[in-house]
Amino acid sequence: MRIFREPARLQKWARRQKLAGRKIALVPTMGYLHEGHLSLIETARAKGADEIVVSVFVNPVQFCPGEDYEKYPRDEKADLAKCRAAGATAVFFPTPANMYLDRHSVYVEEDDLSKGLCGARRPGHFRGVCTVVAKLFNLAHPDFAVFGQKDYQQAQVIRRMVRDLNFDLQIVVAPIVREPSGLARSSRNTYLSESEREKALAISRGLFALKGEAAKAPGGLPARSSLARLAKSLSRAGLEVDYVECVDAETLEPSSRVCKGSCVLVAAYDGRTRLIDNVLV
Repeated sequence: MRIFREPARLQKWARRQKLAGRKIALVPTMGYLHEGHLSLIETARAKGADEIVVSVFVNPVQFCPGEDYEKYPRDEKADLAKCRAAGATAVFFPTPANMYLDRHSVYVEEDDLSKGLCGARRPGHFRGVCTVVAKLFNLAHPDFAVFGQKDYQQAQVIRRMVRDLNFDLQIVVAPIVREPSGLARSSRNTYLSESEREKALAISRGLFALKGEAAKAPGGLPARSSLARLAKSLSRAGLEVDYVECVDAETLEPSSRVCKGSCVLVAAYDGRTRLIDNVLV
């Protein structure tokens, strides 16, 4: 497994792989890898990638003021071991200084799918995401890149960026990986106390209950009352609701019904930790 720290070295290596006709997959992460990240590597391997590049970079420009950039969990040694065991062939460990050169002034923005949900609550977040992912695409030259469904809005925003900027690659979205309890796996779960982990289960339980009810109802369920009921159940569990929304799974426009083709998304604070989750109906 190759380890790259300089962007130019990764780019040069990736060009050689492309010239040799090898299929490259990119798995962008912020590190502190868990089973959810490893499933993305497994998906890349299952799709026939000859080279699987995992980027590990806590991207400062996607964090808003007051967020957890400084304390975001990091463990390079463990990440390398997990990448090697999962079958990654290259790992990219850049630094902010070599990803964003002095007086860096070019950013990538998406102005439609990023307006609501997390984009509305984290101004500038998707600007940072699009910018770093565009840079990773230019460095790794992937044939496809694998993202997780847990960050559903992010995946849709990246798909739109790829379409609109004519990136010559495919975006693959892998299913959410959950703990045995149902809690969506996240690097930020490490922040949770035992009591907070128990409270957090209200999110996945509520989402799956709503999905089940919608599947049984002809034409689905009215979104307004269904979402209000879900939000109330989260509050009763001791969570601070950021948003509970139902949107069209493709356009991310608000949907009036929880029905086939929609996505229900939740963001909630469990203590000081912001958790997100979603289900496709």
